Amino acid sequence: MEQLQDKYKQLIDTANSEGVSNLQVTEQDNVLHIDGEAPTGAVKDKLWAVYNQLDPDFKAGDVVMNVNVAAGAGTKAKVTTDKTNLNIRKGPGTDQPVVGKAAHESTVTLISKTNDQWWLIKTDAGEEGYAYAQYLSPQ
Repeated sequence: MEQLQDKYKQLIDTANSEGVSNLQVTEQDNVLHIDGEAPTGAVKDKLWAVYNQLDPDFKAGDVVMNVNVAAGAGTKAKVTTDKTNLNIRKGPGTDQPVVGKAAHESTVTLISKTNDQWWLIKTDAGEEGYAYAQYLSPQ
């Protein structure tokens, strides 16, 4: 168990220092599970950035990070896909699993602009994750 916690010590330390509440770090079947609630979207973005440094492009697949952002953060954005729903992913990358979808022309909450390509959003149904920024228009 200690090996994964040692490998991702910087990630766990960042979660602690950035004020992630209800932080739980557990290991199951050689996968480290990190759960909690981030105070802002910027903190969640920072955790994903640290994770990407420790495991470039998330190739090892030995961390499951379930850290959502506290309610009430963010502004509104409109989904501007051509016709289809917008995939919402667990992390900022097409290699990350889809955790939800935002309907074409629906309005979502924009929590943070992670980078030029990926923005952290939340649907009215409470699905939170990263979506491709080119299909979102802040309102």
